[in-house]
Amino acid sequence: MLPHLNAAYNLARWMCRNDHDAEDLVQESFLRAYRFFPAFQGGDGRGWLLTIVRNTCFTWLRRSKERGVMAVFDERIHDSAADAADPEVTLVQAAGNAPVRDCLEALPPEYREVMVMRELEDLSYKEIAEAISTPLGTVMSRLSRARKRMEACLRLRRAGSKA
Repeated sequence: MLPHLNAAYNLARWMCRNDHDAEDLVQESFLRAYRFFPAFQGGDGRGWLLTIVRNTCFTWLRRSKERGVMAVFDERIHDSAADAADPEVTLVQAAGNAPVRDCLEALPPEYREVMVMRELEDLSYKEIAEAISTPLGTVMSRLSRARKRMEACLRLRRAGSKA
C-alpha cells in the first residue's frame, strides 16, 4: 500500500482541504487498511485504499459538520518545500493557476472526489466507480457536472479579472 501513499494523501487533502487533517486521515486510513487487509480479495490495491481514504474523509467531514467545525485549506499558509515533490501540487503550481485550485476547492465533496481521482490521480471511470461504490453512469455524470461547474467558475473568474 505504500506506493499509493501520495494518491491517498492527495485525495484526503482535497477532500478535507487541510494538510494536517489530511495527514491524520491518511494515517487512520492506513491503520484501517492494515486491520482489514485479510478481507482484501486482491486486485486493485490503489482503488481499495482510496475507497478507505474516501470513507474515512466522509466520516470526518460528517463529524466536523456536526460539531460545526469546517477547516478551510489555504495554500499560502500550508505551502512547504516538501510539497514540490508532489505531482499534483507541481501541476497546479506550474500552471500558476490559483483560480483552478480555488474552483476545485469550491466543488461539493462528491464532485471534488471524482475530479481528484480522475484528473489528478488518473483513475479510470471503472476504478472510481469501485472506489466510491457508485454505478459507472453516476461517476460519468458527476464528472460531467464537476467539469461544467469548474468551467463556469473559471469563466466567472476570468470575467471578474478583466473588469
